[in-house]
Amino acid sequence: MPVFNSDGIDIAYLDEGEGEPIFLIHGFASNKSVNWGYTGWIDTLVKAGRRVIALDNRGHGESEKIYDPEAYGAHVMAEDVCRLMDHLGIERSDIMGYSMGARITAFVALNHPERVRHVIFGGLAYGMVTGTGDPEPIALALEAPSLEDVVGAGGRMFRKFAEQTQSDLQALAACMRSSRKRISPEDVGRITAPVLVVVGSEDTISGPAQPLVDLLPRGRALELAGRDHMNAVGNKVFKQSVLEFLKEEV
Repeated sequence: MPVFNSDGIDIAYLDEGEGEPIFLIHGFASNKSVNWGYTGWIDTLVKAGRRVIALDNRGHGESEKIYDPEAYGAHVMAEDVCRLMDHLGIERSDIMGYSMGARITAFVALNHPERVRHVIFGGLAYGMVTGTGDPEPIALALEAPSLEDVVGAGGRMFRKFAEQTQSDLQALAACMRSSRKRISPEDVGRITAPVLVVVGSEDTISGPAQPLVDLLPRGRALELAGRDHMNAVGNKVFKQSVLEFLKEEV
């Protein structure tokens, strides 16, 4: 798996297929393979004639592990995405992020609007503006001696997922304690690229889609019936809607 250096941090990535590029940004405690490979996204996009670039966010997957919260934050990880674009000689790309990856994607679109074409936010909607809850119980759950020592449902969910993805629990705890800068309604309104916001109808983490779409100059919402935060990402309707969205003129 190729690796590049992003301002001193080694970042692993994959680069498959040919055609117009699309960057895929995974969620917290996940990685490029779990979020995008196992769910069929990479194969779907490559078969649709796209060049697919997916990275492991810092502290995740095969990328370098860091234990200082100051080294994380969506605005910091957004720069890893742009440096990877520079490394690959890609000036402009479609970009899709899921959950934490959607927040990272939003900062790419905000801070580097000239680099994005179509934008897809999956698994995170109005929660970008309001926040998604207290991160400390999740950080403590990741630091607990075992899953059996975790009491809260949210903490148990993330701890169990982190163990399933064989993640570095201490690195994830540092990431969870990093700057969780909310995106103001005014800043959402500055995202001028076309944006598709996709959430499951049973997702209790993302926040509703329509209030975020109402702030976006060129946004639209897609709700996946019966899907929650963990099982929405591989949904067939999600994939088909994204393929159709990517064909539209920017």
